[in-house]
Amino acid sequence: MSNEQLETLAAQAGLSVDWKDANAKPQHVSPEVLRKVLGGLGYPAETDEDVDASLKRLNEESQPATPPPLMTVDHGKDLDLSSWFAPATAFTLTLEDGSLLEAKLTDKGALPGLATVGYHQLEVDGQQLTIAVAPKTCFSLTMASKKPIARDWGLTTQLYYLRRQGDGGIGDTQGLEAFVRAAGTRGASAVAISPVHAMFSNDSERYSPYSPSSRLFLNALYAAPGTILGDRAVEVAIEKTGLAEEFKRLEALPLIDWPAAATAKWKLLRELYAGFIGSDHPFHEDFKSFRRAGGEALENHCRFEALRDAGNELGIGGNWHEWPEQYKNPRDPALDAFAATHEKEIGFHAFAQWLIARGLERAQTAARSSGMSVGLIGDLAVGADGAGSQAWSRQDELLSALTVGAPPDILNRSGQSWGISAFSPTGLKRNGFQAFIEMLRADFAHAGGLRIDHVMGLQRLWVVPLGSPASEGAYLNYPLDDMLRLLSLESWRHEAIVLGEDLGTVPEGLHEKLSEREILGMRVLLFEQDDATFKPIMKWSKDALATTSTHDLPTLTGWLSELDIQWNKILGFVDDEAEQKMRDGRERERQGLITALKQNYKLPSSGENISASDIIDYSIAYLGHTPAPLVLLPIEDALGIEEQANFPGTIDSHPNWRRRLNGDSGSLLDNADAARRLEILAAARQQAAERDQ
Repeated sequence: MSNEQLETLAAQAGLSVDWKDANAKPQHVSPEVLRKVLGGLGYPAETDEDVDASLKRLNEESQPATPPPLMTVDHGKDLDLSSWFAPATAFTLTLEDGSLLEAKLTDKGALPGLATVGYHQLEVDGQQLTIAVAPKTCFSLTMASKKPIARDWGLTTQLYYLRRQGDGGIGDTQGLEAFVRAAGTRGASAVAISPVHAMFSNDSERYSPYSPSSRLFLNALYAAPGTILGDRAVEVAIEKTGLAEEFKRLEALPLIDWPAAATAKWKLLRELYAGFIGSDHPFHEDFKSFRRAGGEALENHCRFEALRDAGNELGIGGNWHEWPEQYKNPRDPALDAFAATHEKEIGFHAFAQWLIARGLERAQTAARSSGMSVGLIGDLAVGADGAGSQAWSRQDELLSALTVGAPPDILNRSGQSWGISAFSPTGLKRNGFQAFIEMLRADFAHAGGLRIDHVMGLQRLWVVPLGSPASEGAYLNYPLDDMLRLLSLESWRHEAIVLGEDLGTVPEGLHEKLSEREILGMRVLLFEQDDATFKPIMKWSKDALATTSTHDLPTLTGWLSELDIQWNKILGFVDDEAEQKMRDGRERERQGLITALKQNYKLPSSGENISASDIIDYSIAYLGHTPAPLVLLPIEDALGIEEQANFPGTIDSHPNWRRRLNGDSGSLLDNADAARRLEILAAARQQAAERDQ
């Protein structure tokens, strides 16, 4: 087999045959790996004949006779259409407001940059397509705060962390409402939360918020039905179902028992639905309106959930890839027949989506009414489970035969395979980026900002064939400029800021592209050092948010106590020698941080006697004084909590995504440590703003 032909096919399919790792060392993807990845992309490459046939098909696809259904362009720029239309061809552009622009293409065959920002319909030479005209940047912090310079601050929390009486053992939107009100009254501009994407309703063993069934819909376990239907309705339902004692038991647990809590919550929601549809509740019209607005996408998600619920009845399992043909395709007439006989079950899942959507809407309203300029910042996971609702309903636009991860890098020497699927670059273009746009709209809907997990995925993703180790993958390239334009446009339309988690192996030039779009990168205190020499305050990026830590890293207290190193030893990730090396390195880093703090602040004690609490206080001031437009303080570090939310590389050997905070969500910030640290941060931000005016 000709490796040259194979590599030509790979390059044309969007794969990077050659790339540089985190240490800037050149890497080359082996022919064996290329063949597997190409097969996962739908381009067979096992034999020379396969490669030739796939190359021929790919060439045909890359030179279409007609333009794609949607093209993007920056406001004020010409759009090259010369591949399809002759120069000076007449066109009609119907703008979003209904007005018409009639003119001719330029002498170079380009659409002149005449249109306003938005989605417009172009008709030229008998062909029609959508033109997405993007603003030059996303909606920014300065736009949100209406200030010439942004030196804002906020908090981060895992939504399920938050406690309130009656939540049934899982944090919900009512607890979130109370938390954001408390944060807003203390001067916070934002509260960033963990992903609230839809999971698998009948499989409560899957609860990692970064491995959802769909990024289009929401996890109804976070719904607080009393805020929508009234507390009395919930009390009656709990009485009818006999859940009172179980709710109390679940709420008292130090860790979330996801299977038991989910079972109880779904039982409550089903009882509430039975009462709702059998009543004359005044919110019936709102529910109907919600279903109409959700359209085909919502209907498909609810049908998917109902199909899984009816698995025993239909003789099907949980993975739609193994379903009979009539259920594999959402548009098959058999699905309409199924929907007709399972109308109540489908309606229930729509009801659950309505409750959580309206609950998040209330939380965002509470955040803004408490004085926040941004409010909630949602979290967009990098992909969705290949066996989930989104992959089923958007099969031509998602890659379900490949899983997404990361190559071996500084953070993980073995690489990572996250068990999720991502968009197909060619599928996106072929379908006018429909799945990407609808996902952005869904995730911007009830938030003033959006954090994009692994933002490098807008440019490239490390894709791994199912069953292969993470190291045996390749980078798949995406239409970055198109995706950034659409992201800017949707951000602008929703008046929501965008944060990009850019930790790990970042492709060259991406930081600059994000900065141009006013997408804030992410800088973490624990990483902003060079061999234990921490970055000076004024050297921190003006184009990135600053934070002490993340959900995948130790808290500051845990970092100082070396708890994460202890966990590495307990879990068998390191031997005695490696453990001691890690502890020696940590002590150097700890002393390096103290040195950096001493250069800026008069610490209350000297040498090794300084307390962990003091180090945390001054570290927060340190971040607050940086020129970062936004500082986000994890609630764990405000409270001085030692344990971290997630320990990468583990599934059930560490209690990932199960921890809860002690105390009612509305009074958490009354804690003496938290109150003091928020005052420190607010004062430092004010001083930074005055300094940088």
